[in-house]
Amino acid sequence: MSSSTVYALLAIALWTSLASLGTALSHLPPFLLTGLALMIGSVPSWPLVLRDRRAWKVPPRTLALGIYGLFGYHFLLFIALRHAPPVEANLVNYLWPLLMVVLAPVLLPRMSLRPLHVIAALLGFAGAAVAILSARGGSVPAAGATAGYWGFLPALGSAFIWASYSLWTKRVAAFPTSAIGLFGLVSGALSLICHALLEPSVALSARDWLLVALCGLGPLGAAFFVWDMALKRGDARQIGILSYITPLASTSLLLAVTGRPLTWSIALAAALIIAAAVMGTRAR
Repeated sequence: MSSSTVYALLAIALWTSLASLGTALSHLPPFLLTGLALMIGSVPSWPLVLRDRRAWKVPPRTLALGIYGLFGYHFLLFIALRHAPPVEANLVNYLWPLLMVVLAPVLLPRMSLRPLHVIAALLGFAGAAVAILSARGGSVPAAGATAGYWGFLPALGSAFIWASYSLWTKRVAAFPTSAIGLFGLVSGALSLICHALLEPSVALSARDWLLVALCGLGPLGAAFFVWDMALKRGDARQIGILSYITPLASTSLLLAVTGRPLTWSIALAAALIIAAAVMGTRAR
């Protein structure tokens, strides 16, 4: 197994816990949660800056790309979750691995797209759809319950932002992975500004702070560092296909934590996503 695959799987494993942690912290305003978690997630890179200021020294263009990815993605996703059915909006958001695959030859030089990549990406999205919809029992919104479906537009925007950010990190001048801490710190500060402007203030309990810290050090912290390491070392098309493990594992963990039984649909989703991952690794 290549180092890029290992780092990608580490990021996926950390992102798997996000839905469960988010459910436990659902009473907190989303921008407050994201802002605190992103700032906490940047903390591990602080000692590197104290030892060497170059750890966060990046050109303005690279810093703008980092803010575009971390802040822009969460900003649009939260708008989508507020103005569209959350499960369906999350499904649209998980177009980002598919977009990573199909946009790779457009945004990256000397990279082509083979039919096997497209088939694998579509299989992965089908598996993600089955996994996410199974969390709500496969129910479909009633006719006429489409008010607010304009929220799918920011959901699609968030998918494009994360896919393009992931690909464009390979286009800008090389930067140290420690600079992800700077991206998180600035993005966290912007999220807290959005909280102050758009959300009511709340008091956090000791349990809230513990869970926010876990969220910051894991899915909204370390995951971004190892994701960057995977992208620097691996094939973006294969990493994109592999990323469909995230909604499957996240949904399975959420069902387990809430005491709901795993169903045949989860098994079907697993089969589709595993098949996609195998096909993606065979595509050269």
